[in-house]
Amino acid sequence: MKLLRVGTAGAERPALLDAAGTLRDLSGVVADIDGALLADDAALARVRAAADAGDLPVLAADGLRIGPPVARIGKVVCIGLNYHDHAAETGAEPPAEPVVFLKAADTVVGPNDTVLVPRGSAKTDWEVELAVVIGRTARYLDSAEQALAHVAGYAVAHDVSEREFQIERGGTWDKGKNCETFNPLGPWLVTADEVPDPQALSLRLWVNGELKQDGTTARQIFPVAEVVRYVSRFMTLYPGDVINTGTPAGVALGRPEPKPYLRAGDVVELEVEGLGRQRQELKQA
Repeated sequence: MKLLRVGTAGAERPALLDAAGTLRDLSGVVADIDGALLADDAALARVRAAADAGDLPVLAADGLRIGPPVARIGKVVCIGLNYHDHAAETGAEPPAEPVVFLKAADTVVGPNDTVLVPRGSAKTDWEVELAVVIGRTARYLDSAEQALAHVAGYAVAHDVSEREFQIERGGTWDKGKNCETFNPLGPWLVTADEVPDPQALSLRLWVNGELKQDGTTARQIFPVAEVVRYVSRFMTLYPGDVINTGTPAGVALGRPEPKPYLRAGDVVELEVEGLGRQRQELKQA
């Protein structure tokens, strides 16, 4: 299933994109798309039954804002340097273990919402990523099979980063990762049954129509199952939590000088195979 949330920010309602590409209203079936729904097999079964029946109300998509596909996200866990080619372009050695950092849940916005260039920023960068959405509480998982059984689905994430704040201002990466609007998510949450192999997805990103990133999850250093298993050894993952699994090569940081960092007025478009497409215009904060 392709689950999404539509409407003005803070007042989104649950919806579903059916097999014919028609937007359907789910608000008569479930209250929202959140961790509680993703952990409730009976509620998900009702959604599937309603989708199969084909009689959900149609929503007019024209002009309708798409919000983040998951409400009330508890935390966003991110994996750094998780593609061989991205590690190489930044001059870093491939990590022996996953590099883990957090983004605040309030960085999450809709897939087509405005992204704000922070005040004082000269090095705002792009990163297309595969996002994993957790569907069952995960603690101390032992195997890849267990890990994938705890995944509710997948989405497109844009891990926007400010490289000066991240690298040159001391401390951890948090200052360059947690600026307002720095995690567009969606358009859809595609349930795990529709993504048979998360290690066989292409990822692409364009800036002002120019292709900048063109990669595949097959090049991840730590595949999705290992990322989920590994993270569960250090923190509890709850239904509705999101894991951004890293970005392929092609970011501004890895380019020759002068590096083409993002500026107000730029337009970024990105997609992950089968998971939909995002488009953001950048504005000055």
